[in-house]
Amino acid sequence: MDTIECNQWFTAVPMLRSRLARRSLTLASAVIGTLVFWLLSLPLPFLFGPMTACLLVALSGAPMAGFGQLSVGMRTILGVAIGSSFTPEMVHRIPPMAASVALVPLYIAMIGLVGVPFFRKVYKFDWATSWYAAMPGGLQDMVVFGQEAGGDVRALSLIHATRVLVVITLAPLILQQGFGATMDNPIGAPATELPPHELVLMVLAALIGWKGGERIGLFGASILGPMIMTAALSFAGLIHSRPPAEAILAAQFFIGMGIGVGYTGVTWYELRRHVVAGLVFVVLVAMLAAAFTEVVVYLDLAPPVDAFLAFAPGGQAEMTVLAIIAGADLGYVVMHHILRVLLVITGAPVAARLLRVKDRRAQEADAGPGG
Repeated sequence: MDTIECNQWFTAVPMLRSRLARRSLTLASAVIGTLVFWLLSLPLPFLFGPMTACLLVALSGAPMAGFGQLSVGMRTILGVAIGSSFTPEMVHRIPPMAASVALVPLYIAMIGLVGVPFFRKVYKFDWATSWYAAMPGGLQDMVVFGQEAGGDVRALSLIHATRVLVVITLAPLILQQGFGATMDNPIGAPATELPPHELVLMVLAALIGWKGGERIGLFGASILGPMIMTAALSFAGLIHSRPPAEAILAAQFFIGMGIGVGYTGVTWYELRRHVVAGLVFVVLVAMLAAAFTEVVVYLDLAPPVDAFLAFAPGGQAEMTVLAIIAGADLGYVVMHHILRVLLVITGAPVAARLLRVKDRRAQEADAGPGG
């Protein structure tokens, strides 16, 4: 090992130790939160426990860190769960879904018409930040696209994290109190009760779908890749069950932990500005979601619980978890969220170009003739 390699090694060791320490704190907080929720018989301990504990520790100013690819990999479990719900019988239910699914583009347009002016006029964000803060896409996707368009990355991260946090916290209460749903539906059979060959196929579908999806540039590859692979195996009659309960609980754990860690390093200024902006925006979007849910139920396009979860402005992974726990029609709910994310992401590059032009014209107008 030459001198340069030695220097790089000694520089990297403290960084590795620091990252390990932050992740250890994150994991310890998540485990303690889960145990507290479990012992107190609070709802969804594997989701709300780590989320609450990590959120409190993050807001205290303690250094925390997420688990990177491991957390992403845990989402493949949800992809497999969704894919296993696509059966030959479900094909016959697609035409009745069409009318409800057709409302999704209108729903996104309404969110944009409300959200972009809100962030632009009320909070004075630039056009790129306003656009991507308003769009109900995946947190990571909106932050990446927003950064490429010149938006405020920190603001986007906190606004979307707040959106997901509020929705995932309030949705179970609304389901229980408003719709009379129970949140204790079986999430899956124990691993010991599933055929070993199906477990192997699920693991292969998760890994191949995830990494294969990333290789071809599939958006949301960690969920959609495994979903497509598992759906194919389900249609072929090779998979007949969801992933084991232990795997779905692990997915809940990492999702909850990731939401809480998203607030690491937040300042009081960011709390007052970005987080509050996210809270107000969630209220606005929730009113739109309630209106669309009411329309779907009024037209008898879906049961109330399914309609609510299909139009709730949460993340795809989080809504999948709630759909499983609430015993909703997983295929129906996920179909709407996939289309929502697909429309937002495919429209993002076009929107970015338009926003750059708009910002440039605004700057030229501000500069004036002599600028």
